[in-house]
Amino acid sequence: MTTSKTLALTEKLIALSSVTPDDKGCQQHLIDLLTPLGFVCETIQSNDVTNLWARRGTTSPVFVFAGHTDVVPTGPVEQWRSEPFIPTHRDGKLYGRGAADMKTSIAAMVVACEEFIAATPGHTGSIAFLITSDEEGPATDGTVIVCEQLKARGEQIDYCLVGEPTSSAQLGDMIKNGRRGSLSGRLTIKGVQGHIAYPHLAKNPIHEAAQALADLVEEKWDAGNEYYLPTSWQMSNINAGTGANNVIPGDMVIDFNFRFSTASTAEGLQERVHAILDKHDLQYDLQWTLSGLPFLTPRGTLSDALSSAIQAETGIATELSTTGGTSDGRFIAQICPQVIEFGPPNASIHKIDEHIELRHIDPLKNIYRRTLEHLLPV
Repeated sequence: MTTSKTLALTEKLIALSSVTPDDKGCQQHLIDLLTPLGFVCETIQSNDVTNLWARRGTTSPVFVFAGHTDVVPTGPVEQWRSEPFIPTHRDGKLYGRGAADMKTSIAAMVVACEEFIAATPGHTGSIAFLITSDEEGPATDGTVIVCEQLKARGEQIDYCLVGEPTSSAQLGDMIKNGRRGSLSGRLTIKGVQGHIAYPHLAKNPIHEAAQALADLVEEKWDAGNEYYLPTSWQMSNINAGTGANNVIPGDMVIDFNFRFSTASTAEGLQERVHAILDKHDLQYDLQWTLSGLPFLTPRGTLSDALSSAIQAETGIATELSTTGGTSDGRFIAQICPQVIEFGPPNASIHKIDEHIELRHIDPLKNIYRRTLEHLLPV
């Protein structure tokens, strides 16, 4: 029985313990595979992060495979049934950190290119890889840096397929054509500390803020749109008090977060929060952190090509979705008009005993190859 090239490459990558931001040689191995295929490979180092930009061809359209070689920490190794960086087969599954998120996707992309180029060496356009070791970390020295460099030198990207694990119950049942933005705030409500028996000599920030917080909870920020649910505002932490039960606190700190759609802007949401707080005459300080803008790729050439490839390989009519957290697609969308995420089922990602079903590995590769065939024909 012939060993699957995609499986073998996946196992090779899993065995490299590339906990973010340490690439551990994963990208050099990809360079060794891509260079003979005609890719010009460029390593872009930023602090302790390793990035790879590899391109085959000089003409348009430019199709990019994007992903990350870094993985999250293993957690307690003793809780794994097998060593997290020793790829292990058990019950029809491949176990190892990064199996689902997202070393199988990267392996499938590379082997899909090998097969596509062998069958159609005179294909139209260009194929490229944008790979980082900083997706699972702060994401400040990874994909965003590469995108800035590509923009500065005028390199255009037409299509980008990100290999994030998007499938749910079965391979191909869901692709992501966008992600919500993430806007966080740390709100400090200022009061006057005092003895709880003499409230007239103090100013309780909890009482002062109560109605404003209720208004923020009840506010309808937007109605969403065809692709997005309405924007969500959630408090994650509230801290006040000294720990004593007879002291009115001097201030209260609230952490909150917006997961927002393209129906709103970060600036608009900030203005509305300030308006609600100001309406209640609060003394406060508010620090904002924007960790990601929303992006959206409406139904079009890339989503149609990928959907057709999924249908042909699995028989599944895939669902477009914008649910989930942020991804590096938010950076790529700033320089590429069509960004779609698709990869294996995500039920085990970041968990103990992360795995992928063996039966999904080659079909994933075939879907990537079929997508290339749709978009870069001879």
